[in-house]
Amino acid sequence: MNTNPSCFPCQCGCCISTRRLTAPFQRDVPSLALPAVTRRGFLGTVGTIAAASLVLPSLSAEEARQCSSVKDRRPVSRRTLRVQPVLTYETPQRREATSWRNWGGIQTDAQAKEEQARITAELKQMAAKAEFPIELKPVLLVKTVEQAANVAKGDYDVLVTFAAGGWLNVLETLSRKDRWNLMFLRHEPGPVYLWYEIVHPRFLRKTVDAYGQPGFDVADVVTDNYDEMLWKLRALHGLQNTHGKRVVCIGGPAGWGEGGRQAPQIARDLWKLELADYSYKDLEPRLAAAFKDTALVSACEKAAKTYLGKAGVKLETTRQFVHNAFVLREVMLDVMEEHQTDAITVNACMGTIMGMSRTTACLPLSLLNDDGYLAFCESDFVVIPSGILLHYLAGKPVFLNDPTYPHDGMVTLAHCTAPRKMDGKKLEKARILTHFESDYGAAPKVEMRLGQITTNLVPDFACKQWVGFAGTIVGNPFLDICRSQIDVRIHGDCQALLEEMKGFHWMTCYGDYLQETGYALKKLGVGMHNVSRTGMA
Repeated sequence: MNTNPSCFPCQCGCCISTRRLTAPFQRDVPSLALPAVTRRGFLGTVGTIAAASLVLPSLSAEEARQCSSVKDRRPVSRRTLRVQPVLTYETPQRREATSWRNWGGIQTDAQAKEEQARITAELKQMAAKAEFPIELKPVLLVKTVEQAANVAKGDYDVLVTFAAGGWLNVLETLSRKDRWNLMFLRHEPGPVYLWYEIVHPRFLRKTVDAYGQPGFDVADVVTDNYDEMLWKLRALHGLQNTHGKRVVCIGGPAGWGEGGRQAPQIARDLWKLELADYSYKDLEPRLAAAFKDTALVSACEKAAKTYLGKAGVKLETTRQFVHNAFVLREVMLDVMEEHQTDAITVNACMGTIMGMSRTTACLPLSLLNDDGYLAFCESDFVVIPSGILLHYLAGKPVFLNDPTYPHDGMVTLAHCTAPRKMDGKKLEKARILTHFESDYGAAPKVEMRLGQITTNLVPDFACKQWVGFAGTIVGNPFLDICRSQIDVRIHGDCQALLEEMKGFHWMTCYGDYLQETGYALKKLGVGMHNVSRTGMA
């Protein structure tokens, strides 16, 4: 929506955002127990056991040349989540007339080796289901504090302790504050683990009522359920790839409304985002040169023609606006490539960029999202962190949108930059219209899939307590609002959603990723109220 106060006089949610483009303010936040991000790690290629691709499904090489980018290029590969499994146990010796062993079915080295093989096979089956890149290191056997200390020095992102036995100091030594930790307990069908009995009173609470294990709580303990472990690893993978993300900010970083003044600094402090300011002073001559490049313009016109000629696309604006959109897209790709990232956002997208690009940013951003990039309008860092996180949780494009007033269990969501490949694979039908507020340029009206379950995130300005809900797409209306529009039936408590809504923009994607989102946010000290009813999504 509008970030330029000189563009439109209306009082809609878009225009009142113009009052907030101020210098970031300082905010004290707690230090985060997040794995360090290196540029090499960020740009590195994938090594996985799960054999899941890091890059979102995109067009074929030939289609990329014809429909997407003049050059054949791809988004940055995601980082692989490195998981170190450890089996803790002890080998007690029999003593007469006294207790000599703790609970549990792993009491000998031979039993431990059998369990090690069982865990290895189970983890391999789990990893085969992962849609995100995961590297499983060999399962290590640990009986002593010294062994635990050596393991804790290892190179991994997540430690998963299979707590069959071993005493408290072993578990505490393994659980480093600067790494993520999970614990797996076995109940049925066995062999039962010692810590199935005592993890809560001894490890988490240290034999008192208050929790006392740093960086570890009940959400980090899994019993028997590898599906639960998988979605928690998915959440950590999403957080890992969001943390430290570099985002090119054309026109600078911002935040919607008075409440969004602090958003860029919160993004830097809490999410550790690298916000690369790319000014319009730099963009304008670059665009002018691009439009003078006859070879580039010709190639973009051919790409646009191919795009418009595909089934499911209907042109309802001036063809030249679409040609220019493909030129703008190439310039955006060049800028991202120079900054070694695949994420970009555009400030003043409802004004400043239009004249120099001879179109709107709507269609270029939609095209980029379809190809697996992260491309957002408005440079609103109240909501952009949620889009980056959800993108990595889902492995799909996300839809930054303007919400309306929830009523009667439904809400309309709309914006002019919706991706067409919302499931990461199939292009939805689209009408290419003008951008609504300006009646200029090229913007897609994406006909999203009716009956599709969606995740909907509602970040607050302070990034302290989000709201989330699952919904079902029940309509693609054509109201006099932003072009891509969906009516979403709310799963759960519509009144609670109304009462707890904060911020402004929302983030939406296909599928249900609410539990992953809540788990990831908790690692940052951010709460989330999921207002959806249990079992509805």
